[in-house]
Amino acid sequence: MIIVALGANIPAPDGAPPLVTLRRALGALAALPGLQLVGTSRAWSSAPVPPSAQPRYLNAVAGLVGTADPVWLLGALQGIEAAAGRRRSVANAPRPLDLDIIDLDGLVRSCPDPVLPHPRAHQRGFVLRPLAELVPDWTHPATGATLASLIAALPAEDLVPFGPLAPL
Repeated sequence: MIIVALGANIPAPDGAPPLVTLRRALGALAALPGLQLVGTSRAWSSAPVPPSAQPRYLNAVAGLVGTADPVWLLGALQGIEAAAGRRRSVANAPRPLDLDIIDLDGLVRSCPDPVLPHPRAHQRGFVLRPLAELVPDWTHPATGATLASLIAALPAEDLVPFGPLAPL
């Protein structure tokens, strides 16, 4: 399964709130050629990481099946982000949409981009907790660590379920 993390913490240029942006992004993922959206977690509300004064994020994960070249998929995700108003500036800047490939059918690669599995996903509750809703038996492709063990190792964080998420 291809696992994509979604996040948003500021309105899109048309004023759409983060929840609507995530729902639109799910619709765009479902429309990618050769891929089928097979599930999503609910949305979760999280404090920014690293901590800052920016607004809270809404996060989720989506599962896709099909065949995708990693470089093509990264470009497709960046195109969806750009269509949602994402402009890359400084690291960890607020954004209307962030899409990350967490896992691509267990592929492990260190270069070129995208690095797979996502190099920081195993440290992020805002990825792992939604992932537990979608694929509770997931194991980290590079380390073999179970999702349960990764979640147990997380530090305390400000992360709460927000609500259901469905594509627009």
